[in-house]
Amino acid sequence: MVRNESTADRIIRLVVAVVAVVVAFTVGAGSALGIVLLVVGAVMLVTAAVGFCPLYRVFGLSTCPMPKSSVH
Repeated sequence: MVRNESTADRIIRLVVAVVAVVVAFTVGAGSALGIVLLVVGAVMLVTAAVGFCPLYRVFGLSTCPMPKSSVH
């Protein structure tokens, strides 16, 4: 897997994951909304951890800066 998320993108995903999990437990993790929020939180946490988003690949997006080449 080639990394396609910038550091800022990964931090935002981590924050969204934490908020989603907290809200999921606030509304009740057994409710439909709670389950959806737990899944969203888990997906965001995993993509933040590995630095790769499959949807970015599908749509041809990348927030990761291109490596600088030493050849001019």
